[in-house]
Amino acid sequence: MAETSLRLLRLLALLQSRRTWGAPELAARLDVTTRTIRKDVDRLRRLGYPVDARPGVAGGYRLGTGAGLPPLFLDDDEAIAVAVGLRTAAGGTVAGIEEASLRALAKVQQVFPARLRRKVKTFETYALRVPPPEAAIQVSRLAAIADACRDHERFRFGYRAHDGTVTDRDVEPYRLVHDRRRWYLFAWDTDRADWRTFRADRITPRAPAGPRFAPRSLPPDPEITARVADGVHTATWRYRARVVVHAPAQYVRDRIPVPVEVREVAADRCEFTPGSDHPEMLALYLGMLDADFTVVDGPELAAALTRLADRCRRAVGPPSSPDRG
Repeated sequence: MAETSLRLLRLLALLQSRRTWGAPELAARLDVTTRTIRKDVDRLRRLGYPVDARPGVAGGYRLGTGAGLPPLFLDDDEAIAVAVGLRTAAGGTVAGIEEASLRALAKVQQVFPARLRRKVKTFETYALRVPPPEAAIQVSRLAAIADACRDHERFRFGYRAHDGTVTDRDVEPYRLVHDRRRWYLFAWDTDRADWRTFRADRITPRAPAGPRFAPRSLPPDPEITARVADGVHTATWRYRARVVVHAPAQYVRDRIPVPVEVREVAADRCEFTPGSDHPEMLALYLGMLDADFTVVDGPELAAALTRLADRCRRAVGPPSSPDRG
């Protein structure tokens, strides 16, 4: 009986790992006959697992969807990943799922063997969590955006900009992207005829939903994530400037704390457009480059650099007079 139970668990793990399995494949993996596979599948069905069978050359067994959620068979790494994910979700960027995440975590930990409970407890004890952003997004809003992406429906919403102004937007939604503790919508802006990135927590959906649209040719996923990441670091800056640095482009890239596009002008010259909510902070970042630079455009930055230079000169005081003998 113990051998049969272990084989059922192994069979269940195989069915969970791939969409479809042929009976001969399963029999070979478990070192039994196809007749035994059929009997074991019947046993799983009696236990509540919806195993579908499809005849023919392209047929086989696959784990279907049922009315209830049957127990899952997880290996050690998968079990720990689930526990860590639930713990992270309980204090993450999506509001409204904290209680459900903690309930699910409690149920999962109850069936963990002692060695896994100890590993998860160690993680919880020694891992520090950065507080979530002030405006965690509601799960219902994320779901509404995802539905519009799936159904290819024009998405209408009010959008609150960085300065607090609200505008009405009408876009073709395509992807939700999570980057650095926030969610973003990647969409085609019909008014601007270009791809745009919108912070999801600043979106207020408008009813009714827009008409369906024919999907456009979408950039590859890596390009989408790169565009979103670039937009995260540039679109919300209150102040920007154009700066020429008297140093190679790679030198500047290695010293900027966030990803930014640096354009090579010459072997010893490059140009980029840094930004910040505070020109004083921008001035400090440029000072840490340890290279000469020229502010081509950016009056706020120029003023901040002037104030910082005056403050530094006052800090060191007037030059000392040489001693006279």
